[in-house]
Amino acid sequence: MSVQYNSNSQVPVAWRYSGNQMKRWRTKANVSREELGAASNYSPDTIKSMEQGVRMPTPRVLDVADELCHAEGLLSAAKEYLQREKFPARAQDFMEREREAISFWSYEVTLIPGLLQTKGYARTLIENRIPALDDETVEERIVARVERQAILTERKPPVSLSFVLYEAVLRGPQTDVEQLRRLLEASLLRNVALQVLPFEQAVPAALMGPMVLLETGDHERFAFTEGPFASELSAEPEVVSRVSERLSMIRAQALSPAESARFIERIVEQS
Repeated sequence: MSVQYNSNSQVPVAWRYSGNQMKRWRTKANVSREELGAASNYSPDTIKSMEQGVRMPTPRVLDVADELCHAEGLLSAAKEYLQREKFPARAQDFMEREREAISFWSYEVTLIPGLLQTKGYARTLIENRIPALDDETVEERIVARVERQAILTERKPPVSLSFVLYEAVLRGPQTDVEQLRRLLEASLLRNVALQVLPFEQAVPAALMGPMVLLETGDHERFAFTEGPFASELSAEPEVVSRVSERLSMIRAQALSPAESARFIERIVEQS
């Protein structure tokens, strides 16, 4: 199985349908986007994105549209069928597999992995997403990211977790002392192995982007690779083997967990 995603894929059908219905009722009632936006406190562009299914129509806009367009409750009724997604569409299948994982290997080139992020670090990334997210979505995604971190300590039996971080991750502008200390805390967990790949020990395979290899309770292995505009989740043996080989090569070049902890401690001292 190999599933590829881009930023426009996997938009919930309920978003598209309710947005389309809102547009049809608005057009029938001769209500402009500007009028609906002013009445519901949204910009015309936001109304447009809701009608196109790119954003979830909110309960407020559905109620306002229902009243303005004399839909007699038909638009408001859509509220119970809409649910805001906790994760970007292209990551949802991966999150399902993550919840089933018994082992998890991760390599990151530029960012702290979501499972190890502080709330402040996560907020910085999510708030600065392009295109921008509304405040409600930002808060829900921060909560969802923190909830994912239960995999570190709350699963029984414990999930075996291995993280390798390229040195650039530790020296990024978003990586403050609080975040570095969070990494040190996580590295003390018995089910967590945290390694650092210094600049001078990087191999070409380490510069090809982040990747995750995980195994589920059914012993099915998945590889996940993610770029700025596309992601791939695959259970194809050839893909899994290729990612496994890259990860093994990078882990072999990285510092040991003990050396990595000392490496991070030195950066904290220099900060």
